Amino acid sequence: MTGQRVTPGMFGDEPTVVLELATARLEVALRGATVLRWVVDLGDGPVDLLDGYRTAEELRSQAGIRNGIMAPFCDRVTDARYTFDGVEHDLRPGQADRLVYHGLVRSMPFVLGAVTQDADAVAATFGCQGLVTSPQPGYPFAIEVEVTYRLGTASLAVEIAGHNRGSGSAPFAAGWHPYFRFPGADTIAGLDLQISSDVRVETDPGLIPLPGAGAYTGIEPGAARWEPIGEAVLDVGYVAGGRHAEPTVLRDSASGLQLALTQDRGLVHLFTGDTLDRDRRASIAVEPVETMTDAFNRPDCATAIRLLPGDRRAFRASVALSRLSDPDQQA
Repeated sequence: MTGQRVTPGMFGDEPTVVLELATARLEVALRGATVLRWVVDLGDGPVDLLDGYRTAEELRSQAGIRNGIMAPFCDRVTDARYTFDGVEHDLRPGQADRLVYHGLVRSMPFVLGAVTQDADAVAATFGCQGLVTSPQPGYPFAIEVEVTYRLGTASLAVEIAGHNRGSGSAPFAAGWHPYFRFPGADTIAGLDLQISSDVRVETDPGLIPLPGAGAYTGIEPGAARWEPIGEAVLDVGYVAGGRHAEPTVLRDSASGLQLALTQDRGLVHLFTGDTLDRDRRASIAVEPVETMTDAFNRPDCATAIRLLPGDRRAFRASVALSRLSDPDQQA
């Protein structure tokens, strides 16, 4: 396919990498390997499907964790403390504010690595050595993090991998925090949302999942469906069905566009943006995550988070844009 390019760019004073494939365009900040824009053109002109940071200052502030990469943990860790292999770790030593969430690498520097191109896509891999060269408070584990974006003409895939460069096992989990929107939709109220799941995650008032089996509530097939989202306030996770399950679907009947998100395992977390500093409910975070919130403190997640020395583990998700060409697609 013609029009394949990977070029350097700037976002204010923040360096970026721009991937182009025909009319599709992806801009990635080297800070956090953070997607700033994902532009697709299905024939009616280019549209940016992600509600990203608007300025370099906003990127550095990390307000809203817009399109952020979550690693080496997803979402929150209770009281910023966890125990791994009998050793207690404190992610905020000496701090009165005990809130910690969405990992550690989202504001770290990444560097561009391998670039690959084929007939249908262009891909770029970004690497972060921050956890290897500068162990963080409460996370003394040498994990190399790699993020690969694969851009198609109307699709975007992400792979987040952790490679344990240390001599002992380490806890590791990954996720992505994209905010999706459609052209012409000022709010998410008129959008339809459907998740292929029959298990909802139950949390306490601090959004920490309940202990043990109490965290999982079975729901009727089709219950995780909002047509439209309306005024629903969502900050909740659902167990994803895996690679052979139906995708999570976000659609806009006004524009006739649909986004379908698939992931290879884990959970999908929904956040309707009610507490954002700007543009509340202008977009919706549909977050594929490898493990549930507070996995570092859950015995039922102990096997899933353990990364043996020398091992590499990757988590993958992809999203595709399509047009609703007939009424059956809107059912």
